[in-house]
Amino acid sequence: MKLCSWNVNGLRAVHKKGFLDWFEAQNADVICLQETKIQPDQVPEELLNPSGYAAHWHSAEKKGYSSLVTYSKKEPVSVRYGLGIKEFDCEGRVLITEFPKVTVINAYFPNSQRLGARLDYRLRFNKAIHRAMNKLRKQGVNVALCGDFNVAHQAIDLANPKTNEKNAGYLPEERAWMDTFLGDGYIDTFRHFCDEPEQYTWWSYRNGVRARNIGWRLDYFAVNPEFADRLKAADIQSEVMGSDHCPVTLQLKR
Repeated sequence: MKLCSWNVNGLRAVHKKGFLDWFEAQNADVICLQETKIQPDQVPEELLNPSGYAAHWHSAEKKGYSSLVTYSKKEPVSVRYGLGIKEFDCEGRVLITEFPKVTVINAYFPNSQRLGARLDYRLRFNKAIHRAMNKLRKQGVNVALCGDFNVAHQAIDLANPKTNEKNAGYLPEERAWMDTFLGDGYIDTFRHFCDEPEQYTWWSYRNGVRARNIGWRLDYFAVNPEFADRLKAADIQSEVMGSDHCPVTLQLKR
């Protein structure tokens, strides 16, 4: 079973840069997109059900902001549009699709912004999604949480850790939550397979930054520990262009 996740930073924009070619080449069972910045009634016809995939959308109330879509080869058993918490759901940040062997949570974590302006909001979101995963785990459900976590967990996960210690995405409070989350047993699937440095999923649009690989690893697949024996491979598709983020993938044993 192959899962893909990609912060496309505007679905209509990435569509003009060969998105459907990438989509079809993946032949994935589930594809989760974040920051689509689109309402369902604005979606081009060819993106509604590409290659016959089912599509479920969770858009922010504010147009052109945040928002998610989860595509799947098979229709989910059930779909939840959000966490049931208004302050997060109105921004289109969580989409939960249940399949027979795994529940996939597509998430776009808040950016804590300059000087930590939204840090409290972000930390509340972190705790809420952690609680939601724990609840599913206690029910015996295997969970794959994917998306733009908006945090580089450790120094290995960004090119310039020292100069970014006071910047959003590498604040001590954000990294501490990742410590807590992973300390609860959840698995950062990419690091499960790869401990090499210079593996990034986001680069600034500033000229030459991506070419020199001055990046951050902000995009993840995380699973509950009871699901560890199903892990087959995890990858970063850093060669895929079209967004300031690149796709990440997870392959599970059938």
